[in-house]
Amino acid sequence: MLRQGRALTASRTPFELSDAYVDESAALDPVQSTSLGLSGRDHLWGEAFGLDGHLARIDLVRRYRAAFAEHAEHPDAREQLAARVMLGALDEELAAHEAGEHLRDLSHLASSFQRIRSTFDLMKTDTEDDWRAICARLDDIDRPYSDLRQRLAVGRARGHQVAARQVASVAQQARRLAAPDSAYDQVASGGSALFPGLGDRLAAGVLRAKRAVADFADHLERDVLPSAPARDGVGLERYRPALDRAMGLDVDPVEAYAWGWHELSRLLSEMRRAATQIAPGAELEEVTRLLETDPARAAHSPQVFLDFIAARLEHAREQLSGVHFDVDPRLATISVELAPVGSPLGAYYQPPSEDFSRPGGVRYAVGEQTVFPLYHQVSTAYHEGFPGHHLQVGTAMTRADRLCRAHRVMVWYSGYGEGWAMYTERLMGELGFFEKPDYELGMLAKQLYRAARVVVDIGLHLDLPIDASSPLDPGEPWSFDRAAAFMRVYGHRTPAQAESEVMRYLGWPGQAPTYKLGEREIEALRNDARARFGVRFSLKDFHERVIGNGAMRLDLLREIVLA
Repeated sequence: MLRQGRALTASRTPFELSDAYVDESAALDPVQSTSLGLSGRDHLWGEAFGLDGHLARIDLVRRYRAAFAEHAEHPDAREQLAARVMLGALDEELAAHEAGEHLRDLSHLASSFQRIRSTFDLMKTDTEDDWRAICARLDDIDRPYSDLRQRLAVGRARGHQVAARQVASVAQQARRLAAPDSAYDQVASGGSALFPGLGDRLAAGVLRAKRAVADFADHLERDVLPSAPARDGVGLERYRPALDRAMGLDVDPVEAYAWGWHELSRLLSEMRRAATQIAPGAELEEVTRLLETDPARAAHSPQVFLDFIAARLEHAREQLSGVHFDVDPRLATISVELAPVGSPLGAYYQPPSEDFSRPGGVRYAVGEQTVFPLYHQVSTAYHEGFPGHHLQVGTAMTRADRLCRAHRVMVWYSGYGEGWAMYTERLMGELGFFEKPDYELGMLAKQLYRAARVVVDIGLHLDLPIDASSPLDPGEPWSFDRAAAFMRVYGHRTPAQAESEVMRYLGWPGQAPTYKLGEREIEALRNDARARFGVRFSLKDFHERVIGNGAMRLDLLREIVLA
């Protein structure tokens, strides 16, 4: 392996290294291969969920990190950018490994447990061979659950334990997957109708999956939960590096915590101003209640709601293409669909495959909801679709002439990605796309929700006191119940949604603040670029520099934008 590493360094450019890196990564992890839309491995699980598979990946990362390091000062600008971006991404992965994060890979929302089931959502379902690949993964589904169980056991033995609340949540999710009419039943439903000859195999595979996930739940409740620590927060030593990896920027969490409280106050003032335009003289709470309950301000079926969102995104693309953004024709299609049954409630973006045969699109997990107040959905559509994630991710994927393959399809920073999407929400207001004050208030409510994430996430993990300006429990220490109550008010969440939000923060430290903190950095960068370039400053050029160069650390982005 070391001999291979030296050969890589001596003979390949960063672009060539990148191509090889993607291929080797996909070979090591067939589930990643599926997510990238690559063919040939959709029937396999590989070893990525186990410790041996993870260590093989870290060996791969180290070899390629050494190879890319040889080109950090490459004379060709494209090649140098490829090397520098990949060095940042690989260093983050190595830092997480050294911190033992792979041995705590179990959480409420974003862990390998969820990845096992969700890989079926990305698998092709057009041909009988596609469904045979699904059958093959169902036939062997005991393997990833067993491998993950073994890796987590090593973690516990080394003192890298997962908090009890996260363990209990995953056990509960596993019980739901093992129950009748679960997401595993949905996996097989279409194939049995299209290819009856596979019906028995699919049915047997679903039963096998349910037994495997039930066994995983038994193991968590019997062997893991009794000794899991009660403490939820991770403390400063783990939190600050996690925030740095998510942001791609060294952020002082204590400063960010104080800024979050100021931002909450500012946004509440803006919301009250917007509310007076909707119902003069009414309190903000009254106006919000009106927007939530007025039948004339809602879509009254999931399909009507999806059609409304699709029309907004198409209109935005038509109006802004060539004016404030360069839009590749391959990004003209944005699918807007319901998410698979059982997905966590909310909206998310699903990237296109590398060859664009699978278009990018916005997915809405709505549960049992049938009526959709629209005031806050407009800014969310821009965030997830155009000019948010769809334009951002898709633009990078179309720049094969400028960005190396691994950069286009594998590199991601939440600070860059979510920061851009948050920036576009406010940008669409600046550009006049919230033609009703309802939609402006909805955008501000979403901004408030993300500002609340800043103070709750940092406060919980660092055991900071609730700010004296808070009307809820000022000066008291954060707790799970106080955080959930706070998110009900400032995140406009239902009780169940608020609890799920807080569970997410506790299981994914440092990610939730990246939305507002990333937006803050991109807005500061735009101000600095305007000051630096003066009359030469162009909003379209600024946007091109931010998204045309692909995802990267925000500190590197600042250097590139201001160059």
